[in-house]
Amino acid sequence: MAKTKESLRDVSDGELLDKLASAKEELFNLRFQHVTGQLDNTARLGVVRKQVAQLNTELRTREIAAAEALSKNEENA
Repeated sequence: MAKTKESLRDVSDGELLDKLASAKEELFNLRFQHVTGQLDNTARLGVVRKQVAQLNTELRTREIAAAEALSKNEENA
């Protein structure tokens, strides 16, 4: 996943959720390979963990923005 945090803002919610699911699956597989001694590039674990964190952060940011917009709409009504 070569997308930076800035370009994640341009991705739809559905795509973010898909990317998050695939990153979590990859992380699971990497952990499994690490435990069984099959993982050659252990640095990949950190990269994928960071990707998961970035995706979760962007999703949470959107969730907060949506909640704030909803509360503003309710105040104005």
